Amino acid sequence: MIKHISIKNNQSISLHDIPVLKYDDFLAHNTSLLKEEHHHCVNYFGFPQERKLRLICCIANDNEHTILVSSSLINLDSTLPSFTHHHLSFHIFEREIHENYGIRYSDHPWLKPIRFSHDRYDRNSKIENYPFYKIDSEELHEVGVGPIHAGIIEPGHFRFICNGEQIIHLEIQLGFQHRGIEKLFLEKKKLLQRTILAESIAGDTVVGHTTAFVNLWESLCGFKVGNDLMFSRTLALELERIAIHTGDLSAICNDIAYQLGSAVFGRLRTPVINFFQIWCGNRMAKGLVRAGKNNFPFSKELGNRLLHLFEQYEPDFKEMYAEFKTLPSVLARLEKTGIVTKEQAYSIGAVGMSARMSGIVRDIRMTHPHDLYPQLHHKPILKHHGDVYSRTQIRKEEILQSIDYIKTLLKNIPEEDKSSQKLKSPSANAFAISLTEGWRGEICHCAITDEKGEIAHYKIKDPSMHNWLALALSVRNNEISDFPLCNKSFNLSYCGHDL
Repeated sequence: MIKHISIKNNQSISLHDIPVLKYDDFLAHNTSLLKEEHHHCVNYFGFPQERKLRLICCIANDNEHTILVSSSLINLDSTLPSFTHHHLSFHIFEREIHENYGIRYSDHPWLKPIRFSHDRYDRNSKIENYPFYKIDSEELHEVGVGPIHAGIIEPGHFRFICNGEQIIHLEIQLGFQHRGIEKLFLEKKKLLQRTILAESIAGDTVVGHTTAFVNLWESLCGFKVGNDLMFSRTLALELERIAIHTGDLSAICNDIAYQLGSAVFGRLRTPVINFFQIWCGNRMAKGLVRAGKNNFPFSKELGNRLLHLFEQYEPDFKEMYAEFKTLPSVLARLEKTGIVTKEQAYSIGAVGMSARMSGIVRDIRMTHPHDLYPQLHHKPILKHHGDVYSRTQIRKEEILQSIDYIKTLLKNIPEEDKSSQKLKSPSANAFAISLTEGWRGEICHCAITDEKGEIAHYKIKDPSMHNWLALALSVRNNEISDFPLCNKSFNLSYCGHDL
């Protein structure tokens, strides 16, 4: 019996080609795949079909550069054994299926709300009655932080259980922004509207999410992407990585009261995002990435300006980081703080930097490459201690790696593709998947079309969906004063979670 169909990143297939398994076989097949580290779940979701719920599971084979897609059709009133009982990394997906459709699980260890969407199945499940984990003890106390925070940070609540200053447990409650962005992808019918939605999923990952959307859309439409489009998208992804990583180094310095580092790294971020302003008219790159066309072709003049930017950026960056990493007061705060072990990271399905900090190879640029990444022969930056310092080192090394990649790309700037190729309508009854490696980690967009080629279901996964649990694990046995530093060292997305 065929248990899955094997496809590539940015491939569109007929929905009918996805095998439909009995649920017990579906569970056994997909959970058994995750016994090997080179397999991981990139998406698992349900959508209504024929008065039932069709579950689709997408398991990436990172060694073969393929995605194994299977499905199962279940009744809407089902009580099922859970995938999570076999592998914790499925927990977030099954919690979402439960919240959206009321599917019950007989052995799920942590079946709690994740978003409180306006159309959730159980309207009695509300933020104010969220079932926080509790420990009854006269020696322990709880500390609540948020959901309203100082400055411009988005809403999220952190509930600590502490023994004095030591954190025993942290539970993170999100879902305060009832955005409904996946439903808007169905309601909005124009391509421009949907592209703007993709740009708005996470404000610091405009290029990452929009590239996933346009690659998926072009796949559904059978559009052959030219070199100029792939060049612009690859360059923009690496430039976004440099900008955000630099800003995060500034924020980490601020959280350990190292003001010189905060000021210098903060200053260095500015010309990088300002380059997006020069290129496309927006500092966060909104308007730059579009399906089937390039409104802002990259020119040799822009290339020269970018090289000049790096000539000024690199010596200051290297000098500041060299000073930063030699200070005992800095290292005392970063080393052995906020540790997540390799076993923990693998069990929760951590992606991106949150996986690579513990020696796990999770990087779409190598495992499922797209656009011009095959030409760059990307090698992921890995660390093995899983602490704040590892996450800091990865940022520094990825910044320099991204600069080298951009310099390589600039040696061969493609001419603008002026062919008359036009986007066609999306294929009918199709399934498409797109993966990109945003600066935070693995982004996944999936789409299903109906018999008319209209989007019937759209599913988004931001890397924060996996990695918030990594933050909760990292602070255990640390002092509560270390939480802001641990939090910033991950820099996860509230809005990327609250879809």
